[in-house]
Amino acid sequence: MSVQDTLRAPVAAPAAGPVRRPGLILAFLCLAGFMTFLDVSIVNVALPTIEHELGISQTTLEYVVTTYGMVLGGFLLLAGRLADTLGRRRMLQTGLVLFAAASLVAGLGRNAWELIAARGAQGLGAAFIATAALALLSGNFAEGAERNRALGAWGALSGLAAVVGVTLGGVLTDGPGWRWIFFINVPIGLLGAVLAPRVVGESRSADRGRGFDVAGAVSLTAALVLLIFTLGQTVSDGELPYARIYGGAALVVLLLVAFVLVERRSANPLVPFSVFRRKSLRAANVVAVLLLGTCVTLFFFASLFLQQVLEYSAVRTGFAYVPLAVLTAVGAGAASQLVTKVAAKPVLLVGLALAAAGMLLLWRVPADASYLTDVLPAFVLMGLGLGASFVPVQVSAFAGSTEEESGLAAGLINTAQEVGGALGLAVAATWAFRRVAELTERAHGVPELVLQARTEVFHDAFLVGGVFAGAAFLVALVLLPLTRATGEPPVPRG
Repeated sequence: MSVQDTLRAPVAAPAAGPVRRPGLILAFLCLAGFMTFLDVSIVNVALPTIEHELGISQTTLEYVVTTYGMVLGGFLLLAGRLADTLGRRRMLQTGLVLFAAASLVAGLGRNAWELIAARGAQGLGAAFIATAALALLSGNFAEGAERNRALGAWGALSGLAAVVGVTLGGVLTDGPGWRWIFFINVPIGLLGAVLAPRVVGESRSADRGRGFDVAGAVSLTAALVLLIFTLGQTVSDGELPYARIYGGAALVVLLLVAFVLVERRSANPLVPFSVFRRKSLRAANVVAVLLLGTCVTLFFFASLFLQQVLEYSAVRTGFAYVPLAVLTAVGAGAASQLVTKVAAKPVLLVGLALAAAGMLLLWRVPADASYLTDVLPAFVLMGLGLGASFVPVQVSAFAGSTEEESGLAAGLINTAQEVGGALGLAVAATWAFRRVAELTERAHGVPELVLQARTEVFHDAFLVGGVFAGAAFLVALVLLPLTRATGEPPVPRG
């Protein structure tokens, strides 16, 4: 369906539902999204404990994290289109029930493969929740200041969830145990599924009767899942499985080519390429890839640095992120207000500049770092920067979108974030770990030299994260249109 057809098509009115209560709708949808974003990072601090209790090997352990992101990222676009076709509230409820059930299985897992399979099912449920909730949010708030405030709250919580996940993961792991990382999702998910019809009305796309692009959905979903899996293969401090990496990359290219061919011939494509005519959508998705590359690089390597270099415990590592979490909320709150008064672009540029500066401070943190004088200043800049960046990225992605496109726009921006996280971690880890053998040999087992070698590895990773943030700044500066906060046409330049 082309943009022109979309604009001419009648907007499907939501089915009979509850009286519209914007505050309640926003809180409910943001809580649903928060739960899915939380589970991206909450497991990281618990990994050493899970490894010990379940006897999981180092090479298998990474799949406890990557399987969730792989399935979530791979199925987002398909989930968005299913929500448009079958009903957004219905798919939200389906996702909440599946997420709760998978969380219960993960918490009861007795071995590596039960846990990994449950994480995959969690990812599938999260894909339905994230796209349906974001599409419902966009559809329930009119474009302009009202939608910008709502998307600002969503963007703030999605960024805050990544930080809170690390903190909460440490507290639960050293408290009731790592299994409660998953158990806490069960009552929240089931209660959300029951309450959904009382809070938000059903809505779906007006062109749902025109059929569904099965071939496009299968080819793109397979390509995205395989891409994220292949990127995960590059995260290793040993010999890389080059055959799997190159073979997977080649197959991804073939699947993407097949997808493009299918979409050009489909009467009702999964991703109408005409949607990319919107400059704000294009730029927002590129920025999202780079921003999440920065974010995931920060959390993955900062957690390792705090535990392996500064010798923090899991719970102390979690609490070390508290200022970052608080300032992410502060930055997001300020950005939510600013995007309704000025425009998304200048707010985003400030946020990305702060994030880049924070990563560069971490790049210079010494092996004997003091938390207060070395780590905390970097976390302050990163918290404000990430909070101020997530909000305008979401606003830009939906600028100019119609109700008909909300599920697609939600799928695209969430996919960009998941692929960005996987790509960023793969690039940063590959670059950082390239010198592990050399540095280990040079240390000759001397504790001080081993510590310094580890620090150099983490420095390389933090530098890559800074480059991601700097690249995102340039993309936003050059490609993102300057639009008014009310959703009016771009402000003329010069």
